[in-house]
Order: sequence, then structure tokens, then C-alpha cells
Amino acid sequence: MKYIVILGDGMADEPIAEINHQTILEYAQTPMMDMLSKKSEIGLAHTIPKGMKPGSDTANLAVLGYNPEKYYTGRSPLEALSIDVPMKDTDIALRCNLVTLSDDPVAYEEKKILDHSSGEISTEDAAILIDAVKKELETDTYKFYVGTSYRHLTIWDYGNVIELTPPHDILGNVISDKLPTEPYLREMMKKSYDILNKHPINIERAKKGLNKANSLWFWGAGTRPNLDSFEEQTGLKAAMISAVDLLKGIAVGAEMKNIIVEGADGTLETNYEGKAQAAVDALLQGYDFVYVHVEAPDEMGHQGSLKRKIKAVEYLDQRVIKPVYEKLKANHIDFRMLVCPDHPTPIAVRTHTSDPIPYMIYDSTKEEEHTWNYNEKDAKTSGNYIEEGYQLRNHFIGKSE
Repeated sequence: MKYIVILGDGMADEPIAEINHQTILEYAQTPMMDMLSKKSEIGLAHTIPKGMKPGSDTANLAVLGYNPEKYYTGRSPLEALSIDVPMKDTDIALRCNLVTLSDDPVAYEEKKILDHSSGEISTEDAAILIDAVKKELETDTYKFYVGTSYRHLTIWDYGNVIELTPPHDILGNVISDKLPTEPYLREMMKKSYDILNKHPINIERAKKGLNKANSLWFWGAGTRPNLDSFEEQTGLKAAMISAVDLLKGIAVGAEMKNIIVEGADGTLETNYEGKAQAAVDALLQGYDFVYVHVEAPDEMGHQGSLKRKIKAVEYLDQRVIKPVYEKLKANHIDFRMLVCPDHPTPIAVRTHTSDPIPYMIYDSTKEEEHTWNYNEKDAKTSGNYIEEGYQLRNHFIGKSE
């Protein structure tokens, strides 16, 4: 038996008035998910433990079978693993976003945060901007490392795990009461605006009507992670396919193979077909478990773009789920497929919530007969509910605790 997880990050949502009070999963044209749901188990799983913040870090750990209450040490340390940044026990890793702040003539503290992703800036342009910041702000205590797109890393030597606000939680708000209380972090953010706002790359972006990447934003502090081997836990040789450093870092920590797909960039225009083909190839070439992570629905949720989030879900259905299903069938492979988000990212709030996520488990060797579709409402009425989301993995692979 082969196992494949196809995860649409943040694709769960709430009923939306503009689409007849349906959720995006209900409204979107998803013929593959509709067909598979009739032959599958569907239900709800609570991936965010009570008292923990709803993040892609905690939620994806849970979907992979790691109890966040036991294994979670912060988001940024997982990202550090993915870009081979060594961490000492005394180091604190910080996510370092390139964000868009309003450039009106007011004090830094009075500016508004407009975009947590700087218009999904390219890694190439972002690297130049991070280098400009490094030249001015890097010290023996604070080191900067280039990640992917707007997502970068700072290592704070002998730092502290402090409460920091994720930028995607406060879009459109004045930043004054959301800045770090730690004075030097706050000062570096202020200085970064002076360095970046009139940088040639940002002047050019403004001319093109693109959002400037004009400030650093620190969040996601944590200590060096310590995950158990996925294969030792499950007996399955596993691989990860994702464009996002967080997921790649989880894979490194779990000793899963990271499969890099050309053109996979975490945006709405990512290489869906490449991810699907890479997943099938991995399963045909000796891997037992493949985790395909697609970031686009989450990004569209953060942008508050209903049209683009619908499109992201439809792309997932037709350009990932369909080819994976058809190619595994054509190769006469026995497989189970889990389709789910990690958490909801509702259009209405433009950030993550802790609501349970709908899941669908299809087994090619044991097709079921149902009338339901894969969406939040039908998943709830199914009566299937997994209170501790990290148990979903073992339920999926048929492994008892």
C-alpha cells in the first residue's frame, strides 16, 4: 500500500455571502474531489491543540502525526533546518518577513501593514534586499539568512523566546502596538525601513505598481527542534514536496526526503503538474508515503481574494489530485489518498483560525458508497471526528497507537 497526502494549505473557509453563503470548498468546481468523496471517508479533525496559536507549523506537524504539544519549539527553527542554518542550544531563530508598510509621511510606528508577502516578491529580488539589510544591521548577535520569496531567517545568539505578532494577523492595521517589546528588534525593524523603502529594487517595484518590500518583520521565535524520524515512527519511507521552507524544515527534522520541483514557488501560479508528477514518481520509485503541500489557497486567503482562492482550490483539484489519482490507477498501484487543509484561512479574517479541518480518505482497495461531497458542512454531518489532530496520520495509514 502506498500513501499520499495532498494538502491545500488554508483551503478550509467559512460560509461567504457573495457565493450564496457557501464555503469555497462547496462553491468551487472540483469534480475530482466530488467523485472521490462518494467513495471515501470524510470527517473533521482538530489540528490545533487548545491553547496553541493556529499556524501552519503546528497544523502541519499534526497532520504528519507529531503532537504539537510535544514537538513544537517555534516556527523559525524548522525553517532554519530547511536552509541548513546550524543552531546552537543557546540560539533563537526568528522568522524575518519582508513586508509592505505604508510609505506615507508618518512615524514608523504609525504606519500600516499592507502586505505580509510584499506582493509575493521573487527570491532573487528578496536576496538583494536582505543583503542590503545585512550590510547595515548584522552583528555577532544577529545574523541574517536568505530563505524563499518574502520568508527569511534571523538567528539571535543567546536570545529569548518572546511573544511576537505574525504580520498576516494584522493586515491593514497600524503597527504601533504590535511591534516587538524587545528594544533592539524594534530598532532593527525601524532602521530596515530607512534602508529598504528607497532601495532601487523598491523604486522599480513601485513604478510597476507592485508592493514595496520596505520593512523587516520579526516573528515566530523558537529554539532548536528535535523531531523523531517519520520512518522510525511509521515504518514508511517518506518524502515531502513543498515550496515552503517551513515544510522543508519539518521534513529535514523528520528525516523525510525533500523533493525539489522546478517552478514550485508557493504562489497561485506554482508548478502543480510538476508536483503531481514528482509525487507519482516517488511512489513508483520506492517511497511509501508522499506529502504534497500546496501553499496557494493559504496565500489567497491572506490576500482576502475570493476569486483567487477559488481558483487555487480548483487548480488543486484538476492539476494535482486528478493526475495523481489517474496515474496511480494506470500503474495499478494500491494507494490511500488523504486530502485536507492544515487549518482554515477564511477570506473574511485573512488569517488562520483554529476550527477543525475537513479531511477525505480514499482507499483504492476499498471504495465506499456515499452521497456526500468533500466540504466543511458534509464533513461535520458525517459524524467522523478526530479530536486530537495528530492522530489523523495513524488513522490514515491504519496504524494503531
